[in-house]
Amino acid sequence: MDQVQEVRRNRVMVAASERVETLMLEGELEEADLVRLCEDLMHRLHRGTRQVVLDFADVSHLNYRGVRPLMARTEAFRRAGGDVKLSGLSPYLAAIFRAAGAHDTFELYPHLNDARAAFQLARAPFV
Repeated sequence: MDQVQEVRRNRVMVAASERVETLMLEGELEEADLVRLCEDLMHRLHRGTRQVVLDFADVSHLNYRGVRPLMARTEAFRRAGGDVKLSGLSPYLAAIFRAAGAHDTFELYPHLNDARAAFQLARAPFV
């Protein structure tokens, strides 16, 4: 079982295990919030983080203009051999992602534990 360390910062709570970092987002995310999130993701990528879960379970709204930059950061993670997975999206938030053209860009999971487990399954050796 992973040991999870939690740190609360502004509107984002971070849970980091040995290999997967989870950002627990909350509130209404405006374009500026999503720009800061994208900057944070790039800092994490440059520090060596390759697997990130963005949990939207406590997000009530997000500005669609922040979706495309988030897609670009996810592609950067994939080029580096990692990925960004999303969890906890309400039907409303999923519709915003679809309207912004991101319907097939992200892997979506109902709960952050499902997204974290997907990273674990990807690393499991074939028998």
